[in-house]
Amino acid sequence: MTSSKKALITGVTGQDGAYLSKLLLENGYEVHGLLRRSASADVVDSRLKWIGVAGKIVLHDGNLTDLSGLIRVLNEVRPDEVYNLAAQSFVKSSWQQPLLTGTVTGLGAANMLEAVRLVCPEARFYQASSSEMYGLIQEPVQSETTPFYPRSPYAAAKLYAHWMTVNYRESFGLHASSGILFNHESPLRGIEFVTRKITDAAARIKLGLQDKVALGNLDATRDWGHARDYVKAMWLMLQQDTPDDYVVATGRTVSVRDFCTLAFSQVGLKMEDHVTVDERFLRPAEVDVLLGNPVKAKQKLGWTAETSLEDLVAEMVDADLARLKSHEHL
Repeated sequence: MTSSKKALITGVTGQDGAYLSKLLLENGYEVHGLLRRSASADVVDSRLKWIGVAGKIVLHDGNLTDLSGLIRVLNEVRPDEVYNLAAQSFVKSSWQQPLLTGTVTGLGAANMLEAVRLVCPEARFYQASSSEMYGLIQEPVQSETTPFYPRSPYAAAKLYAHWMTVNYRESFGLHASSGILFNHESPLRGIEFVTRKITDAAARIKLGLQDKVALGNLDATRDWGHARDYVKAMWLMLQQDTPDDYVVATGRTVSVRDFCTLAFSQVGLKMEDHVTVDERFLRPAEVDVLLGNPVKAKQKLGWTAETSLEDLVAEMVDADLARLKSHEHL
């Protein structure tokens, strides 16, 4: 399949950005990424290197908080598709940095929508919405029509971005879609996220590098899928004639405790021997259960999650074992 399409991805160096870049390159796209300058520039493209696409993406300096910079980049690239994946996305940090989270995750999305409207209104736009917007769940299974009840500054910022995407679609006729993605993980997940913290700890404990790992609420349950599957749903949304919002999920929920059990059993250990609970890791307002209904995505996009939780956990643990043995860090 060949295409001369151009795509611009914000958050290109993150987990989803890396997998999406790979998917788009495989489909013949010219891929551009927005890169926020930081002090850790030497490791900024570590995920892109890990997945084998570093050097195949054109990187542009820019920041979601700087509208003039976004306009400059869009004028340079003239993309057919824009994927807004950038955010301050670590929920726990959003309580410590609520204004930064609102500025980047919320207003940043509005900046990008406004830049697209001004420069390339014919481009198709994807907004990375989040299942965290459901928060204190109003229905046992969450769909596109379930009311939102955000329980963190991150979720509130995502909700603002989500509704701004709807507004730009309905007010200005932009082809703007949102994917309400439930938790999605991979070997590229940041070490600060609980799933990667668990798989990395299981690998370290197996190799004798540590003995225990401290976690927060083991009874919180999530609908976990693989980022590789979920970025395909993003792409499919922008191939539709009509923009819309979609829940992207597996339809299965398990607890953090169950995730631990799978990770430790992958290396022949029992989680009960190595996992402790530390109140420092509890959220001020907990989201107890998230479980998505992906029926609309299946019916309209032809999308389903292809990777089981068991396979996902095994892949993450094995990748962490390999990284630790080779002294690579991600």
